[in-house]
Amino acid sequence: MEITRPLDLLNASKDKRVMIELKNGKRFIGKLLAFDIHINCVLDDADEMENGETKRKIGKLFLRGDTIILIAPSE
Repeated sequence: MEITRPLDLLNASKDKRVMIELKNGKRFIGKLLAFDIHINCVLDDADEMENGETKRKIGKLFLRGDTIILIAPSE
């Protein structure tokens, strides 16, 4: 898949595991189920991470786009 726009990368990451870092420093890893033009994201099988370790298992998680500073593939 050719990436020509920023949202193309998110489209390519749907149904794959991603790591999302928030402005407050929290990190979450989970399968990207959905997102919108505001980069609001829904993760499934999400874990909150701390120091590279799972802090707690959350399951389904909605993250508001204006709190996100980074989204990266975790696979």
